[in-house]
Amino acid sequence: MSKLFSKENKEVFMNPLNLDNPILVQVLGICSALAVTAQLKPAIVMGLAVTIITAFSNVIISIIRKTIPNRIRIIVQLVVVAALVTIVSQVLKAFAYDVSVQLSVYVGLIITNCILMGRLEAFAMMNKPWPSFLDGIANGLGYAMILIIVGAIRELFGFGTLLGFKIFPQAFYDAGYMNNGMMTMPAMALILVGCVIWVHRAYFYKEK
Repeated sequence: MSKLFSKENKEVFMNPLNLDNPILVQVLGICSALAVTAQLKPAIVMGLAVTIITAFSNVIISIIRKTIPNRIRIIVQLVVVAALVTIVSQVLKAFAYDVSVQLSVYVGLIITNCILMGRLEAFAMMNKPWPSFLDGIANGLGYAMILIIVGAIRELFGFGTLLGFKIFPQAFYDAGYMNNGMMTMPAMALILVGCVIWVHRAYFYKEK
C-alpha cells in the first residue's frame, strides 16, 4: 500500500494539477478549452470525458507497452484512444444528449488531443499501470480545472447563470446591469485562458 502512495506517485499526481498543468504550463489542449467553455456544464462534461479517457488509455497502453512494436506504437495508441472516445461518445448520447449536442464534434476530436497523446507517448510507454493511471487522472483533472474556471466566468458574466441557474437578481438588471455578450465569443475564452496563465506564472514562477 505504501508503494501505491509513495512520494514519486504523489508527485506524479500533484504536478499536473499545479506546477506542470497541461494548459497553464505546457499550453496544450487550448483548442477545446476555447471551444466548449461558453457554458459551465459542457466544460465540466468535456473535462470529465478527457480525464476518463486519459486515465484508462494510459493504463491500457502501459499494460501492453512491451508488446507494441515501436514502428506502429502511435497507431496502437490511436486505436486505444479511438475505442475509448467512441464508448464515451455513445454514453453521452444515451444519458446526456443535450450536452452531447453542445459538445458537437469536440468529443470525437479528443482522439487527437495533444495532452492525451503526449501522456501516452511520454509517460505510459515507459511506466507501470498504477503511475500511468495517476498521471492520466491528474492531467485530465488539471485540464478540467481550467475548463471549469473559464466556463464558470464566461457563463456567469455572459449569461448571468451558472449551470443554467440564474445568479444575478432581477434588481441588478432593473438597475441597468447587462450581460456581457463578449463573454460568449471564442476570443474571450482565449483572453481568459491567457489571464489564468499569466496569474499562475506570476505566482509560481516569480523571478528571484
